[in-house]
Amino acid sequence: MNKPLAGIFAALTTPFVGADASAEKLRDNVRKYNRTGLAGYVVLGSTGEGVSLTDEESVDTVEAVVESAGTDKTVIVGTARESTKATLDFTNRAAEAGIGAALVRPPCYYKSRMTREALKTHYLALAEGSHVPVIVYNIPQNTGVSLDPGLVVELAAHPNIIGLKESSGSLGFLGEVVREVPGDFRYFLGSGHVIYPGLEMGAVGAILAVAGAAPEICVEIYDLFKAGKRDEARKLQLDLIPLNKGIMQDFGIAGVKHAQDLRGFYGGPPRLPLLPIDEQGRRKIGALLEQLGLTRV
Repeated sequence: MNKPLAGIFAALTTPFVGADASAEKLRDNVRKYNRTGLAGYVVLGSTGEGVSLTDEESVDTVEAVVESAGTDKTVIVGTARESTKATLDFTNRAAEAGIGAALVRPPCYYKSRMTREALKTHYLALAEGSHVPVIVYNIPQNTGVSLDPGLVVELAAHPNIIGLKESSGSLGFLGEVVREVPGDFRYFLGSGHVIYPGLEMGAVGAILAVAGAAPEICVEIYDLFKAGKRDEARKLQLDLIPLNKGIMQDFGIAGVKHAQDLRGFYGGPPRLPLLPIDEQGRRKIGALLEQLGLTRV
């Protein structure tokens, strides 16, 4: 990477047309996002339904984003698999496409055996073998495995582990980590609820599903904060919370995709077993977007 990672990254959805992932729709979405102030994109993360794609679909998706991303955008890819070998193999396969970093959640199928030592061994092996920098991903609400702050601090000592995406929304976790890690360690928030307070406490940016629906507001919070306009940033953060809650907590990926449809991106349906939202949910999301003055891009 030519520059340190910082700013707002959209956690991209994967567009499906019928039963198939659509690289064409994804390219169209990315070209529209290129016109925003987003720092880049995360592909195949939780919002991208990465666990529901085959390896070949995953590679096609990564290549589509890399090809269509603006030259000023960094592409990060979720590469986790359930074994260290499979994760490393896919990470280095994705690296061939020209990505900036790998985002790696912990293995979770054998969660009762994912001890501190097992997780440490896993991440250090990845760091040693990966051809791109590694960002550790803590998302216990999905994996059932929670990385402790002390482990993150230990992992941060490895030169190829450059950051953390922390999606529990815990500012306490943030406070425990940022005071102990090297100054160039990149702490990314994973919750749209806490962009402003997280930046105040030392985060360098955020990787957000809600940025796929409202990129301009997420970017503006970051830009206002960096410009020293704290009161304006705080107000905009409070304005964003109902939309973030309505999309992510109430409806999840299907909610993000419907918001994209309303904004003029292609959201489409999630892949089964995830279900689309009902008519009441669609009306609620439309009303939340309207309250923020968010129309079609």
